[in-house]
Amino acid sequence: MNNMKRKDGFEGEKMINLPESVWKKVIRENAVLGQLYVTHIGYFPKAAYHHREWKKGCPDNILIYCLRGKGWYELGKKRFEVGVNEFMIIPATKDYLRYGADENDPWTIYWIHFSGKDMDTFNRSFKIGRQDGPQSIVFNEKGLELWDTMYTNLEMGFSKENLTNTNLCLYHFVATFLFPDKHVNEKKQGAKDMIDETILFMRSRLQNQLTLQDMAAKSNLSASHFSSLFRKATGMSPLDYFIHLKLQKACLLLYSSGMKIKNVAAEIGYEDPYYFSRLFKKYMNVSPDQYRTLRRNPEDK
Repeated sequence: MNNMKRKDGFEGEKMINLPESVWKKVIRENAVLGQLYVTHIGYFPKAAYHHREWKKGCPDNILIYCLRGKGWYELGKKRFEVGVNEFMIIPATKDYLRYGADENDPWTIYWIHFSGKDMDTFNRSFKIGRQDGPQSIVFNEKGLELWDTMYTNLEMGFSKENLTNTNLCLYHFVATFLFPDKHVNEKKQGAKDMIDETILFMRSRLQNQLTLQDMAAKSNLSASHFSSLFRKATGMSPLDYFIHLKLQKACLLLYSSGMKIKNVAAEIGYEDPYYFSRLFKKYMNVSPDQYRTLRRNPEDK
């Protein structure tokens, strides 16, 4: 196992930490702003070896939105895996907490720490729980626009106006994750339904080979238009997403069964086991045999 761990320091990263004294001063002048406010905000692209550990918990809520790649987090004794277009809101806690990027496919994440006068009440009110786990979401374009607004505000300094605007944006930002369907206009909702139906279609055809034309035809769209809509919604091309689903099933079969590699390949539509093995290694950075060994015997990593 690679022991290299990094809290931050990733190429292309963005990060701002707000000193506690900054918010205390603003809250003294306007108590309303103390109900909910940003404490840290950042963006980590392809965050290889990213790892954070909070032995005595974290006093803030932590929202992490995974745009690409994979990661994980542990709260108490419970572990959760996080994938593409999934987010989690980890409630403020005094329990042991840690999280990090997947070793083979490190996540790209937008994240924010936020706190307030009574976070326990806030979390109960919005049903934010310790065991919620990661939640799937269609590409949250509005949320990322608001994140960018908050970051840009803070980048320009910690004036009262900048902090107030950031604070008001924070409510809207969190709402785009808690109530995603309320922040999609009718046209985009139709696109969302189309993407959801396409993904269900993909899942039902994992033993087949689908072309871009097959997927587009199901939605009565041209291949180029369909591909553009799909990539905007998921961050991936339709064919890459289909491969992602196939390999997701392959990983499950490798971990939970004693099936031969050639049979696993056949289950997800690849008659040539050597082609499957090359494809698996390309995306997972290990061979199917190595994946099976490492996942069943994690102490060997």
